[in-house]
Amino acid sequence: MPEAFRIGELSRRSGRSIHTIRWYEAQGLMPGVTRDAGGRRVYASDHVIWLELVDRLRLTGMSVAEIRAYARHVREGRAGRPRLRDILAAHAAETGRRIEDLREAKSFIERKIRFYDDWITTGVRPAIPKRPKPRP
Repeated sequence: MPEAFRIGELSRRSGRSIHTIRWYEAQGLMPGVTRDAGGRRVYASDHVIWLELVDRLRLTGMSVAEIRAYARHVREGRAGRPRLRDILAAHAAETGRRIEDLREAKSFIERKIRFYDDWITTGVRPAIPKRPKPRP
């Protein structure tokens, strides 16, 4: 039988506040939460992993609505697995594109820092560097 525990223990194990966990559940982002005879929420160790996934998806730009849709497919069990895989693959691809955009933005900012370093050091405004060609 899988280990079962209450929200305080899930909070401790996951590092998320009780408020956050309850909010996730109210938003439909917590599949598989059961209740005991007294109506209290009962969680399993899989919920710790689930909260980590939700945080990673949010960090990489997935909306609450998209995570809610993902959670609905989790509830489908085996039938939902192909869709879960497709959602994550599409999100990973989009995350890769965003990372590349951020790398380019960081590179631009670093060039601007060097521009100011040169200006501060020499007292002479440097020539503005040529802009790289925009991506298609």
